[in-house]
Amino acid sequence: MSHPVISLSSARTLHLSAQNLLKPLTRKPSADDVVDSIQNMGLLQIDTISVVARSPYLVLFSRLGNYSPQWLEEALSAGKVFEYWAHEACFIPREDYGLLRHKMLNPQGMGWKFSQDWFDDHHDDIQDLLSHIAQNGPVRSADFSAEKKSNSGWWDWKPHKKHLETLFTSGKLMVSERRNFHRVYDLAERVMPGWDDATQALSQEAAEYQMMRRSAQYLGIFKADWLADYYRLKRIDTLKVIEDLLENGEITPVEVSGLEGNYYVHQQQFPLLQKALESRITSTVTTLLSPFDPVVWDRKRVSTLFNFDYRIECYTPEAKRQYGYFTLPILQRGELIGRVDAKMHRKEKILEVKSLHLEPDVTVTSRRTQDIHGAITRFAAWQGAENVLLTKGPEALGVLWKTGWQV
Repeated sequence: MSHPVISLSSARTLHLSAQNLLKPLTRKPSADDVVDSIQNMGLLQIDTISVVARSPYLVLFSRLGNYSPQWLEEALSAGKVFEYWAHEACFIPREDYGLLRHKMLNPQGMGWKFSQDWFDDHHDDIQDLLSHIAQNGPVRSADFSAEKKSNSGWWDWKPHKKHLETLFTSGKLMVSERRNFHRVYDLAERVMPGWDDATQALSQEAAEYQMMRRSAQYLGIFKADWLADYYRLKRIDTLKVIEDLLENGEITPVEVSGLEGNYYVHQQQFPLLQKALESRITSTVTTLLSPFDPVVWDRKRVSTLFNFDYRIECYTPEAKRQYGYFTLPILQRGELIGRVDAKMHRKEKILEVKSLHLEPDVTVTSRRTQDIHGAITRFAAWQGAENVLLTKGPEALGVLWKTGWQV
């Protein structure tokens, strides 16, 4: 049985549409847009590297433009999103708490994130910590000293940061807010008042099925082996899920010109699919992406869909790095055309482009030059930079941009 055939360019656009990267936001963003964006992606991965804006803020910038990062922290403290392990550590919409609750109730399968031996060996200390939080309110790991006793007495038993992480993974504590991006932990019943496991918690099977359904939605277009990675699910009968989604009309099969295998489009993209069949859709977004953006976090998927070989090199010894410490993919009008290794010098208000690499088959055109210049300028301005310093880049861009420009 033959299926509709769409171009590779259209397939990319369907994916970007699902990720809210189809068209730039033309109005001034609002705090509600932050929550909406997280709901559209399902997950917002957390990473603490701060050579430029931290990853979750950057992912939102790629979609919203010049928004206030404080809105993410306000959404967390207001309980509109919560933190837990999903793809990795993520901000997740509050209404999806039930999808992850089964992991909290059975944390033994969480690998290094939870140790039953640690929990058992430090049972009394952990109970004392819970009692202190219940009586005195939220705590940070910085409140504890592993080296010295405190005169206040209550932490004389030297609770370890691992106590908090163990209680977080097992769902007894949740992150109620972040202060300077540091977690503040409180009792789960105070962060999620009214939650009842007996009536609201999903079984692992039911929760994972729903996560697979949502992954199909967030990807927009997918092949079978992409689906489980979104929530990092293991031992999933992906073909059975796809069969159910096909039967329910939630997805439809397509072929992608130039790519092998079976592909499926989610129903939210059906209106665009009709245009895709006539190659009448395109993304007009040009922006820098975080290394932990959903568009690029599955390295195999981004290689197949965008022909973009990408990895983050911050964990690679400097001498062995090919592109740089924290390279940001350049998304230009539906294509990943290169990467920027950047550093924000906050005191000097300078964004340094330490290196800019274009893909081998990418030519420097007038529109492409303008698009990249605009994307870097917007990125710099959002972080409060007044100047962009270009240290290394393609010769054609160096001729035009010299050593940089004012924002």
